[in-house]
Amino acid sequence: MFTTTGSRGLYKAPLSKGLLLVLSGLTVMLTLLPQYQELFVYNLQAVAQQHQVWSLLCGRLVFLDVKDAFCSSLLIYNFRIFERRFGTRKFASFLVGTWCLSALIDFLLAQAFQFLFDYEVEELPAGLLAPVFSLFVPFYRLIPKVPVTQVLGQIHITNKSLVYIVGLQVSPCSTSVGMLIYFAFFVTHFQTSLIRIVSDFRSPSVVQLLTSSPFMWLLALSGLISGALYHSNVLWLQKLLFVPSWVSFIGRYILEPIFSSSQPSSETPLGMGATLDIQRQQRMDILDQQLLLAQYNESTTINRPQPQSGLFQWTRFFPSLRQRGPNRPPVEARPQAETQPSTESPLLVNSPVVEAQVALLVEMGFSRTDALEALRASNNDINMATNFLLQH
Repeated sequence: MFTTTGSRGLYKAPLSKGLLLVLSGLTVMLTLLPQYQELFVYNLQAVAQQHQVWSLLCGRLVFLDVKDAFCSSLLIYNFRIFERRFGTRKFASFLVGTWCLSALIDFLLAQAFQFLFDYEVEELPAGLLAPVFSLFVPFYRLIPKVPVTQVLGQIHITNKSLVYIVGLQVSPCSTSVGMLIYFAFFVTHFQTSLIRIVSDFRSPSVVQLLTSSPFMWLLALSGLISGALYHSNVLWLQKLLFVPSWVSFIGRYILEPIFSSSQPSSETPLGMGATLDIQRQQRMDILDQQLLLAQYNESTTINRPQPQSGLFQWTRFFPSLRQRGPNRPPVEARPQAETQPSTESPLLVNSPVVEAQVALLVEMGFSRTDALEALRASNNDINMATNFLLQH
C-alpha cells in the first residue's frame, strides 16, 4: 500500500487478512455495544493481583479505540509482505513470540515507571498494539529505502516514510507534539494561566486528543524491545516461542481457505486525486517493473527469442535501462586459449561489490540462486532486485 515492495491486495497473506477482518469486526461490535467493553479492558492490576488471565488475553487482542484499530490495520496491511516472504507459519510465530515477550515487558516497564516516578500504571490501551510495533524492527532492518521524491529540496521522502508516519500517529510522539503545541500557545498568549495549564497537562483529556492513552509509549517501547529480541534470536527465543506444526496444519486446511485471496491483476490502477506528475511517475514505475520482469524471464531461458518490432520502442522511454547488457544464462568456462577480449562491459558476477549485494539479499532471507538472477536482471541494482524478489 505504502511501499513498493509488493503487489496489491492480500494475496498469499491469509493471516494478515484474518487479523484485519476479525479484529476490525470485533472493534466495531464493541463500539456498538459499549456495555461489553469492560471484558476487554487491559488492566495490569487485575492481572497481577486478581490473576484475571482472560483480561490479559482479551485486553491484548481486541482494540477498544477506533483510531488505534484503524492505524493498526493500515500497518498490518503494509506488513503483510513479511508473511508473503517468510510464510504464514513464521509470520505467526513472530507475532506469537513478540506477544508473549511484550506481555512480560509491559509489567516490567510499569514497575520501573512506578519505581522512578511513584505513579502506578493501572490500565494500558487495549489491542494487538505491541506485536504491531514489533514489526517495525524487521521493517527497518530488511526493507531497503527507495527514494521517491523530495519536499522543499531538503526533506527526502522514501517508500517507508508513510509507514513511519502512521506508526507515529499511534505512538506517543503525536501526544508529545500536541502537548508542546498546547504549552507553547498558551504560555505565549496567556502567561497568567500557567498554573492552570500545568494542571491541565495532568488531565487525560488533553493527552487523548491525538492518541487513545497517555501510556501508549509503554506499549510502543515494549513492542520494539520484544521485536528486537525475537528478531535477533536472543536466548534462542525463536526456538522457544513458535507456532507448532500441528497448529499450522490445522490452520492451513481450516482457516486458510476462509481467508485466502485471489491473485491481483497485473495492471495497477492509478490513485484518484494524484497530480499529473505523480500519475506519470507511477506509470513509469509500472512499466519499469514490467520490463524488469521480462528481462528476468529471458535470463532464465537458454534460447532467447528475437525481439518483435511493435508500435512502441520501450528503450526510448527507459534510457536508464537502455544500456543494460543482455542477460545470459551462466555458461561453462572455456580454455584460456579460446577466450577473446570483449568490447562489451561484462557483468562482474564475482566482484566484491556484487558478492556483498548477494550476501545482503541472502541475509534478508532470499536464496542465493534467486539473488543472483535478480541482480543479473536488474544490472546489479540492489533496490530493484529487492523489490522484485519481495513482489514474487
